[in-house]
Amino acid sequence: MEIPRELYLSRLKRREGNHMIKVITGIRRCGKSYLLFKLFRKYLSGKGIPDDHVIEIEFDRLRNVHLRKPEAVCKYIDAKLKDGGKYYLLLDEVQFLEDFEAVLNDYLHLDNIDIYVTGSNSRFLTTDVLTEFRGRGDEVHVFPLSFAEFCQGCQGTPERAWREYLLYGGLPLLLSMKTEEDKSSYLKSLFEETYIADVTQRHRLKKHLGELRELLQVVASSVGSLTNAKKLSDTFRSEKHVGITQPTLGRYCRYFAEAFLLSQAKRYDVKGRKYINGLTKFYFEDVGLRNALLNFRQFEETHLMENVIYNELRLRGYNVDVGVVDLRHAETDHLKVEIDFVANLGGRRYYVQSAFAIPDAEKRAKEIRPFLNIGDSFKKIVVTGNNTPAWRDEQGILTINILDFLLNPDSLDL
Repeated sequence: MEIPRELYLSRLKRREGNHMIKVITGIRRCGKSYLLFKLFRKYLSGKGIPDDHVIEIEFDRLRNVHLRKPEAVCKYIDAKLKDGGKYYLLLDEVQFLEDFEAVLNDYLHLDNIDIYVTGSNSRFLTTDVLTEFRGRGDEVHVFPLSFAEFCQGCQGTPERAWREYLLYGGLPLLLSMKTEEDKSSYLKSLFEETYIADVTQRHRLKKHLGELRELLQVVASSVGSLTNAKKLSDTFRSEKHVGITQPTLGRYCRYFAEAFLLSQAKRYDVKGRKYINGLTKFYFEDVGLRNALLNFRQFEETHLMENVIYNELRLRGYNVDVGVVDLRHAETDHLKVEIDFVANLGGRRYYVQSAFAIPDAEKRAKEIRPFLNIGDSFKKIVVTGNNTPAWRDEQGILTINILDFLLNPDSLDL
């Protein structure tokens, strides 16, 4: 079944003809090549672009090995430029092309070429894009399937799809797998043979493979918990009986973030309007990979739902932080309370709490207390794990269940 991935396709359409290199990034197997060579290619055909004005090269294929040299690929592309019409250059796994940044920067000088590229995470990361294309790279980050996209290819009710999504995540190939054994084996092998291999190869860390795997397991066990390099180092010392320095652990976490396995949410002082150094939170780009890393032993729906909400806000285009509000009961009595997510996009802001269960008024009062002490008029939302309809209280706080939140693209503005 074809998942249209309309959100990302629309982002590519908006960037069409902007005289920049459109760089499609994302975790391995999330559908970058499918987006470019199937969906975007179909869009170009539908708007009447002739086939001979779309130049496609997949550099990871054996038949294209000879095109990995700059002179060879330039000769190949130049031979296809027959006239002054508009051409589209679609390049997959461009990191296999030697000196690719120089080649692509050179073609930017031609006004009739629109360039789109993908690359694997091990050698083609966001931080590289910012430098290699001299400020002319325009990134489109692709996530695994959102829950709404997952439902398009999943049989059964949304409730059943949610249980499966929370366990196995949203990597597209999973939709074609019929058994739990196949899905579990796929995720485990992908983690070891692709994601871990990417990081170890890029940073020459094969001798530290055990440490990397242990670190990911520690982070996976505490998704959504505040941590830093010191706390991670203490955990290794007390639980793993291994001493790893704080700078080393901080560097490893950065490697995983660059490879799109993990994402880091910083703490933001809402009233002070500044970031707070120290503790942060880590979330997984895909919850299925997190579960596979732990052999599906720690299925904690509370934390996994929080992870999914975080990813949903990011894929909708928001910058997401962890909010901190300072409550002052008296001059000497200070209490800091947390807002799970502060989502910003331009002049828009939303405060979002993830509350899997709100069994009574006391629990609800605890969840909304940070909202009542913010002192601004931005929208405030509580997302719950139950199946009750959306409603708004007398303070204007919206409460919405997780399925409605994820399946309605306008749920933030209800």
